[in-house]
Amino acid sequence: ELSGRRERIANSRRIANPGCHASGFVALVEPLVRAGVIAPETALTCTSLTGYSGGGKKMIAEYEGEGRDTLLGAPRLYGLSQTHKHLPEMAKICGLDKDPIFAPIVAPFYSGMEVMIPLFADSVKGSIEAVKEIYQAYYQNGLVSYVESADESGFMSAAAMSGRDDMQITVSGNGDRILLVARFDNLGKGASGAAIQNMNILLGVDEKTGLVI
Repeated sequence: ELSGRRERIANSRRIANPGCHASGFVALVEPLVRAGVIAPETALTCTSLTGYSGGGKKMIAEYEGEGRDTLLGAPRLYGLSQTHKHLPEMAKICGLDKDPIFAPIVAPFYSGMEVMIPLFADSVKGSIEAVKEIYQAYYQNGLVSYVESADESGFMSAAAMSGRDDMQITVSGNGDRILLVARFDNLGKGASGAAIQNMNILLGVDEKTGLVI
């Protein structure tokens, strides 16, 4: 969905699938850096909730096993050393001068992901409405879409896109503080769904073929 990427994928022999958390971060940040709304030197923070299936077979077994550790019943923060493997691609693809502070959290639900980036208005060149307009114009095709309002009675669930292969972007907040949110399935647009989309582009077929949207 990023500018020029489809053409590069279609003409490539080796294609890397993005990380799950990184997919949401890049989808939110890259268009704003490209448009000059966020400066490359801006210090960003990112919190990301994921279902436990993102941890693979071992973690799934831990969460679904009998007599599981009681600590698994609540969300768990990880990546405490701030050296998470997704950080290099998050900064590089977005054109940032520094890695963001990144707080990934695994929670006791199977699949779904919610990537959240808070911004003070004075760190953005333009209003909250300008941010919304950039997303509306940027994500016209593909599996990423901007939605004007997606709250569920004042809440936004990290499991809202579970079982799907697309991504939903929203912007909330006010004139002082802005909250960017990307929701998708960590196993869909955050993993195998993105891989199939890349394969479809490479094969020259509709990129949504075989995907749930």
